[in-house]
Amino acid sequence: MAYATLAGGCFWCLIKPFTSYPGIESIISGYAGGHVENPTYEQVSTGQTGHVEAVQISFDSDITSFENILDIFFKTFDPTDNSGQFFDRGPHYEPAIFYHDEHQKKAAEYKIQQLNEQQIFNKPVITPIKPYTNFYPAESYHQDYYKKNPLHYQQYQKGSGRKAFIEKHWGEQND
Repeated sequence: MAYATLAGGCFWCLIKPFTSYPGIESIISGYAGGHVENPTYEQVSTGQTGHVEAVQISFDSDITSFENILDIFFKTFDPTDNSGQFFDRGPHYEPAIFYHDEHQKKAAEYKIQQLNEQQIFNKPVITPIKPYTNFYPAESYHQDYYKKNPLHYQQYQKGSGRKAFIEKHWGEQND
């Protein structure tokens, strides 16, 4: 089993896009990269823990690759904005790729280079690539939020501007 730890703003929005892909074993909402052990949502929301909202994906690398996961990931958020995502602002909503090994680091660097060469966005992709240090699962009510609260999830996707951004750059998908 391999792991990918990714941040792209609100972690609710990073679960559903990965659920239908072969090789994905689990996707957990949580907090990554900070200095507080076992933080709560309330603590992370202050922006003082160093954590960002993130997901940790476990996947079978014989079925799917980290590169495939990056392809999906970059179609879920605005990789040109590092100060939050859409109407979620602040350090706990910053995007990031937390690499678990050198292969993941190089794959992330290459993917960003490709996206910048393709000029899909009006600005350069500036998503940080950071070494993995930690990940703490979020509270149970945050897990699989799109299933538990589908109407609120859909309204959030639309109202935040995320859905429109994704459709503009990638077409209708990942909602």
